[in-house]
Amino acid sequence: MAEQELREENRYVPKMQNPQGEKYGRKIAVVGGGPGGLSCAFYLQQRGYDVTVFEKNDRPGGMLVFGIPAFRLEKDIVETEIEVLRQMGVEFRTNTEVGKDITIRELRMQGYEAFYLAIGAQGGRRLGVEGEDASGVLSGVEFLRKMNLHEALKLEGRTVVVGGGNVAIDVARTAVRAGSSEVGLYCLESEKEMPAQEEEQQEAKEEGVSLNHGWGPKRILAEDGKVKGIEFKRCTRVFDEEHRFHPQYDEADTVIVECDNILVSIGQSIQWGTMLDGTRVRVRRNQAAMADEKTYQTGEPDIFVGGDAYTGPKFAIDAIAAGKEAAESIHRYVQPGQSLLIGRPAGKYHELDKENVDWDSFDHTPRQQPKKPDPAKAKETMRDLRGTFTEEQVKKETERCLGCGATVVDQNICVGCGICTTKCKFDAVHLERRYDAHEVPYEKLIVNHMAPTLMKRGAKIAARKAKDITLSRKRRQN
Repeated sequence: MAEQELREENRYVPKMQNPQGEKYGRKIAVVGGGPGGLSCAFYLQQRGYDVTVFEKNDRPGGMLVFGIPAFRLEKDIVETEIEVLRQMGVEFRTNTEVGKDITIRELRMQGYEAFYLAIGAQGGRRLGVEGEDASGVLSGVEFLRKMNLHEALKLEGRTVVVGGGNVAIDVARTAVRAGSSEVGLYCLESEKEMPAQEEEQQEAKEEGVSLNHGWGPKRILAEDGKVKGIEFKRCTRVFDEEHRFHPQYDEADTVIVECDNILVSIGQSIQWGTMLDGTRVRVRRNQAAMADEKTYQTGEPDIFVGGDAYTGPKFAIDAIAAGKEAAESIHRYVQPGQSLLIGRPAGKYHELDKENVDWDSFDHTPRQQPKKPDPAKAKETMRDLRGTFTEEQVKKETERCLGCGATVVDQNICVGCGICTTKCKFDAVHLERRYDAHEVPYEKLIVNHMAPTLMKRGAKIAARKAKDITLSRKRRQN
């Protein structure tokens, strides 16, 4: 689909959906041009707002551009999607850091009525071991950022990557392409516990990355301020009995790995700078902002926050989903008399109800696989050498999809999915949008609407039972 979007004649630019047929003339500020910010800007612009995205880098895209290597996500694909937002009317102000170049207070004075803060988690985490300040030690996210900025960054000699997640795998595979003669990845987890996806691990192995399990960093060895190696200690347990992260080590079982570069990829940090100064937005110990879990509204009513800056590092699709929900909250906030909660999902969707699925018609068709690149050629370029699905493969792959109707949701509120209209064999159900309204939440339905009827009904049932008991006793006496 992205490949089709690259051609302008095939590109779809959504139309404004304001029922009044004209824009609201209200200004909304989105801080951060990553997946969460772009998502929020898209839905607000589509509704008819004037959206401005403030991005401190020289181009928007966030981790899609600066964090994910090009061999996994080509940057022209991201730029094409951003161009769609430009054509919709979204304004981008790059090289502008909110809190430093301009404050939220100043933006309010310029007429912005609401703010969505989606700055992500773009900082790296430190190991906290001896020698970490030596030349040659770099955080994984900073390394990826430099490579994605097309800087002439080359790694000479042997490279050690510390970490076991998908980002650590990206760092290791990028190090191969940056010229490292040897790349080894060391993580705390065992092979089964390693959080990186199996497919990612396999691709790294094919490109020559060695995966070493059950080791934690003890100290970094340096000579004249330059990295010469790293000492690891055996990790005997990563999680405690309640599966909380609490690694235990055997300090006597150690190994020294000689290397010239160390890339640390053990997590990401949120860096607010001075953005929140003068606001009532509060943050947790991990610097994630505090906000309502359904509406994303913070302690400052006109400020909303989402994505990694709220949840901590997660997948891009989580940030995109949060951006959509935040756009709904902001729309309601700036419109007078609206509730931010009424009609919103009462809870998260539950997992697939396996008792209500016709498995006979599912998964008989094997998963389609795109053409895989030659690992030898992959080392020579940062480009994405993977093939895309053919049209026939797309059709076969979509036939494997389960219908949403097989998912357990809140049975008391219609979510408007429309599945019922497709499942009814008699074509008796139709879904038509007549007006913008929301059903009464189930919790309030019981208290405000159902309670009087339930009480009357309960009284009638009690009276009938009492009457039946009396008649039964009389029959026994007779």
